[in-house]
Amino acid sequence: MLSQCFLQTLSPDPEPRRRAESHLFDSASRPGFGLAVLRLVSLPNVDELIRHAAAVNFKNHLRSHWAPSPDSDPHPPITDEEKSEIKSHIVGLMLASSPRIQSQLSEALAIIGKHDFPKAWPTLLPELVASLRAAQDYASINGILSTANSIFKKFRYEYKTNDLLLDLKYCLDGFAAPLLEIFLKTASLIPANLNSADTLRPLIESQRLCCRIFYSLNFQELPEFFEDHMNEWMVEFQKYLTTTYPVLEDDKRGNGLAIVDGLRAAVCENINLYMEKNEEEFKGYLPGFASAVWSLLMTASASSSRDQLSVTAIKFLTTVSTSVHHSLFSDPNILQQIFDSIVIPNIRLREEDEELFEMNYVEYIRRDIEGSDLDTRRRIACELLKGIATNYRDKVKEMVSMKIQNMLASYGTNPAGNWKEKDCAIYLVVSLAIKTAGGSMVTTDLVEVESFFATVIVPELKAQDVNGFPMLKADALKFFTTFRNHIPKPVAVTMMPDVIRFLQSESNVVHSYAANCIEKLLLVKDEGRARYTSLDINPLVPLLLPNLFNALKFPESQENLYIMKCIMRVLGVVDVGGEIVGACITNLTAVLSEVCKNPKNPFFNHYLFEAVAALVRRSCEKDPSLISVYEACLFPVLQTILVNDVTEFWPYTFQILAQLVDIHMPPLPPNYMQLFELLLSPASWKRSANVPALVRLLQAFLQKAPHELNNEGRLAQVLGIFNQLVSASSTEELGFYVLNTVVENLSYEVISPYIGHIWGALFMRLQKNRTVKFVKSLVIFMSLFLVQHGHAVLVGSINAVQANIFVTILEQFWIPNLRLITGTVELKLTSVASTKLICESPALLNGSAELWGKMLDSIVTLLARPEQERVEDEPEVPDIGEAVGYSATFVRLFNAGKKEEDPLKECKGKLHTKFRQWFCCAHSDLFVSIHRACTTSDLLSVATAWS
Repeated sequence: MLSQCFLQTLSPDPEPRRRAESHLFDSASRPGFGLAVLRLVSLPNVDELIRHAAAVNFKNHLRSHWAPSPDSDPHPPITDEEKSEIKSHIVGLMLASSPRIQSQLSEALAIIGKHDFPKAWPTLLPELVASLRAAQDYASINGILSTANSIFKKFRYEYKTNDLLLDLKYCLDGFAAPLLEIFLKTASLIPANLNSADTLRPLIESQRLCCRIFYSLNFQELPEFFEDHMNEWMVEFQKYLTTTYPVLEDDKRGNGLAIVDGLRAAVCENINLYMEKNEEEFKGYLPGFASAVWSLLMTASASSSRDQLSVTAIKFLTTVSTSVHHSLFSDPNILQQIFDSIVIPNIRLREEDEELFEMNYVEYIRRDIEGSDLDTRRRIACELLKGIATNYRDKVKEMVSMKIQNMLASYGTNPAGNWKEKDCAIYLVVSLAIKTAGGSMVTTDLVEVESFFATVIVPELKAQDVNGFPMLKADALKFFTTFRNHIPKPVAVTMMPDVIRFLQSESNVVHSYAANCIEKLLLVKDEGRARYTSLDINPLVPLLLPNLFNALKFPESQENLYIMKCIMRVLGVVDVGGEIVGACITNLTAVLSEVCKNPKNPFFNHYLFEAVAALVRRSCEKDPSLISVYEACLFPVLQTILVNDVTEFWPYTFQILAQLVDIHMPPLPPNYMQLFELLLSPASWKRSANVPALVRLLQAFLQKAPHELNNEGRLAQVLGIFNQLVSASSTEELGFYVLNTVVENLSYEVISPYIGHIWGALFMRLQKNRTVKFVKSLVIFMSLFLVQHGHAVLVGSINAVQANIFVTILEQFWIPNLRLITGTVELKLTSVASTKLICESPALLNGSAELWGKMLDSIVTLLARPEQERVEDEPEVPDIGEAVGYSATFVRLFNAGKKEEDPLKECKGKLHTKFRQWFCCAHSDLFVSIHRACTTSDLLSVATAWS
C-alpha cells in the first residue's frame, strides 16, 4: 500500500497525487508509520524512484514528528519504542543505500541527532567510528563523513554553554582521532591517483568533508588533540592550496574544478578560523599560508564558479591585515601587488555582473545596496582594503586615490569604450566610505565629496538619455544616495528633477535606485528636523507622483518595493489635495486590487498599505470632507479582502478602517455600525494575528460611538472581549487598551453595573499570573480611573470586591511599580493620579505615615529619572525589518496609528530642572526626616502645599 502511495505522489495527474498525499498525511499520525516507511526504503526489489520518494517522506516525517514544537500544528510524537528501532537501523541502511537515498537518510539522521545526540543516542558515535574504520569504499566513507558533518554543525552556531562544551568533549574524545586517521589515509592515496579523475574525485570530496568537520570541532575553542596534531593538519592544508590537479581542473565536462576549489575554500575557512581564535598557536604557519593564498588569488580566474574560493581566500588575508601580524603588508611593493593583482581584478565588472543587472534586478540590488554582498568578490575585496588601511591608511589612500584618477582619466579618453573604468572608480569611493558611529552618515577621505559629485556624478544625472549606460546611471544614483548628507540642500533640490526623470528608465535597477534615492533624501535630518519639507517637494509632485506610479507598470516592477516605499514616503511629506488625491487613491486601490489576487511580496504590500494610510492621514488633516472619496475607492477593495478571506491583509484592513472611523465626525453612518456588530462577534477574534488590529478598530468605535454601547448589550460584549484579552499574557496589554478606552469615553453611571466584574477579572489575573507588564498596565488603568471618576469612586469600587483590599493593592503593586512607568502621557497620568491620591484622601492613609512616605518617594523617583529613561520615543518614520511577512504576525501601520489622547490636557508644563535636580539628591533623607518629625495630618498639609 505504501509503495503504491509513493508511486502515485509522482504522478503528473493531480487527482491521484492529491489522494495519495492526503492518505500519507493521515497515516503519518499512526504508530509505526515512520518505521514502515524506513522498511520500504530498505527493500532492494522496490523501484529506486519509489524508495527515493519514501526516503524524502521519512526525512520530513521525522522533522515534524520526532520532537514536535508546542507552537506548531499538533503532531503526535513518535513513540520511544519506534525511535529506538529507527536508530538501530538507520546508520546501516544509509551506508548500504545509493547516493540519492543516502543523502536523504543522512539528513534524516542529522534531524534525529539534533534532538537526541549525544545524550539520548550514545551508540551513534561509536557506530559511525566503527563503520568509518571498516568501510572499504569512499562512497561509504563520504556518507559517514557527511553525516558526522551534519551532526557536528551545531558547534558552529550554538552559544557556548557548559552543556555544549560537554557534548563537544564527548565528540572530540570519540571522533577527533578517527578523523585524523581517515584524513591522513586519504592524503596518502591522492598522489598515487593524480591521473584518474574517477578515483581522485571522491578522495578530494572526502578531504573537503574532513575540513568541514575540523571547522566544527575547532569553532568553540582549540581542542588539545588538534593543538597536539596541528602540524599534521597544517602541512596537508598548505599542500591543497599549492597543488594543482589537472585531471580534474582541466576537465571541461564535469565539475572537477568546483570540487577542488571546494576543498581549497574549506581550507581557507579553517586557517581563517585559526587566525581569528588561535593566532598565537598558528603564527608559525602564517607566512607560508599567506604566500600560498596570495599566489592562489593571483591565478584564480574571474569565473563566477570560483567565487567561493576567492571570497574565503580574501577573508583570510583581511583577517591577517587587522591582526598583530599586519607587518606582512607593510612593504609598499606587496601592497601594490595585492591592490593590482587581487583587489582591482575582483572589483571590476564581469559579464556575470552585467547579466545579473539585466536579468535579475532584485538579486543585483540585494547584493549592491542592501548590504547582502559581503560574500561577493567586489565587497570582500574592498573589505580587504579596509583591513589593510587599519594600519596603513596613508599608503592605501594614496594608492586608491591615484587609481581612481587614472580610471577617470581613462574613461575621459573614451567614454563609450572605457565606461567600466568609471564604474570601478565610483564603486571604490562608495564601498570604501566609512560609516560614522550612528550609522546613517558616511565619510570618505579618498575624494572631496562635493567636487567629485559635481564633476563625476552630475554629468551622469544630467544625461538626457535615461536608458544609456544604465550601470553608470545606477552608480551615480547610488553615490548620491550614499553621500546624501554631504550634498548641500540647494544642490540636491536642483538635482531632484533629474533624479525623478530616471524613474522613467527601462532598467529596473535604475528606476529602483532613483526611487530609493528620493526616499532616502526625505529621511535626511539637520539637528533633528527634516531637511526636505513639503515646501521643497510640493513643486515636484506633478512630475514625481505620476512617474512613480508609471514606474510600477514596467515589466517585473509591478511589485517593486523601492518604488512603493518612495510613494509612501512622498505621501507622508507632501501636501496633497484636489486632483492629486483622486489620482493617488485611484492608483493605489488599483494596485491593491491586483495584489489581493496573489499576495506574495510582504514588504511591497506593507508599504502599499502605509502609502494608503499616509494619503488618508495627510489629506484629511486639511480637508475632512475627502473621506467620502476614500470610502468610495477603498470600501470595495477592503470588502473584497474580507469576503474572499485574503487573511494576509486582514490586519491591514482593520487598521485602515480604524483610521477612517477616527476621521469621521459622529454619528457614524449605518455601514460603519454594521461593521461594529461584526467586530463584536467572537468569531472575528479567533485569528491571533488580527487581534491587535481589531483592538485598534474597537478603540476607534468606542471613541466615536460611545452612546451606542449601551444598546443591545454591546458593552457586555466589549467587556467580554476585554476579559478574554487580559487573561492571557500575550494579549494583556491589548485588554487594557480596550478597558482604558471604555473608561475614558463612558460615564460612571454607564459602567457601574459592570465595575465589580472588571475588578474581579483584573484581581483574578493578578493572583494567578502576575507579570511586570500587567502590573504596570494596572497602575496606569487605576490612575486613569481616579482622574476620570475621583479617588472615592476608585477606592470604594475596589473595596466593594473585598473589604480594605485597596490598601493592599496600593502597598504591594501601585507604590513599588509606579517608578517603572514610561511614556510621556503614562508618566504624567500616573504621577498626577498618585499625587491626587495622597493629597485628597486623608482618610485612606490615616495612621500610615510610612505608606504615605513610600508613595511620595515613588512619585518623586518617577519624576526625577533622566528624560531618556522616562520617555519612549516614537520613530517618526517606519523602516520595516525582517518581521514583515506572512507568518501570522501583526505588523503595525505607522501612518494609521491611533493618536494618543492626553486625559490631563489641563495640566501643562514640566518640573523646573533645578527643582528636579534637588529632588534627585535630597528627597530620600528629606522624606525620612518628615516621617519621623511629623504627624499624619501634618504630612498631608505638607503634601498639599508641595503639590
